[in-house]
Amino acid sequence: MTLGIEAIIYFLILVDAIGANAMAWCCSKWFKKNYKGFWKHFPTTKGWAGLYLVLVLWLGCALNRLGVI
Repeated sequence: MTLGIEAIIYFLILVDAIGANAMAWCCSKWFKKNYKGFWKHFPTTKGWAGLYLVLVLWLGCALNRLGVI
């Protein structure tokens, strides 16, 4: 099985979603303390990070059913 560009992009987005959830659930206090200016514009919230992960997993299921990944 060869990976196409769609699969590579999907796996990069999956890694980003997992990283966003790790930041929201485990490291939000550290992120807020060390990145004060960035935190005002891009807060890490558990709800949005969880929704992002669910949507990415749903996309993965759809790509799997199509036979892309």
